[in-house]
Amino acid sequence: MTQFINDRQRLITELQRYIPWNAQEEKDKLLILTCLNSFPNIFTRENRLAHMTVSAWVVNPTWDRALMAYHNIYKSWSWLGGHADGECDLLAAALREVTEESGIARVRPLSPLPYSLESLTVDGHVKHGEYVSSHLHLNITYLLEADDSAPTVVKPDENSAVGWFPLEEAVSISSEPWFQEHIYKKLNDKLEALKRDTAFRGAGKRHQESLTE
Repeated sequence: MTQFINDRQRLITELQRYIPWNAQEEKDKLLILTCLNSFPNIFTRENRLAHMTVSAWVVNPTWDRALMAYHNIYKSWSWLGGHADGECDLLAAALREVTEESGIARVRPLSPLPYSLESLTVDGHVKHGEYVSSHLHLNITYLLEADDSAPTVVKPDENSAVGWFPLEEAVSISSEPWFQEHIYKKLNDKLEALKRDTAFRGAGKRHQESLTE
């Protein structure tokens, strides 16, 4: 319980310090923080109105390709991620989801801090034979890196294909226009800005080295 409380508070602090990229992130930051401070069960699917999720923008070492999976429910190529399901350490959850959904064992965070955030609407759908009502995903995205030559494996209950795509193609291959314009394009724009930020690359390298010590 102590670790849960510490991880939750650390996430709240990180989000409070998070500098929004645009108006979407500014509004969604307020919404996510409000929900975190209002609902004790926001990290579980027991909250049927909204719950925390994680996503990962996984890039290769040269930062010119992104990892995508063909999602069975949404019938679209999309980023990787999933529900927090009680986990408050969302970076750990993101790393776990990428490995589970792609089969890639070695995935590295380029920063321990959130890369992007968004509130996402989820239409009602059937999952595992049960109807799930429409709700919100309060989503935290992390920037991760993996070797694009590593073998990939599909997760049949969630996706039917996994692949690497050039950054612009990773946007256009999605069949969800809202995600193309408001999410994937934003993630690539941020990556372009980071390519010019040598301080970020240095911090990311030091964080990776600390994980192996």
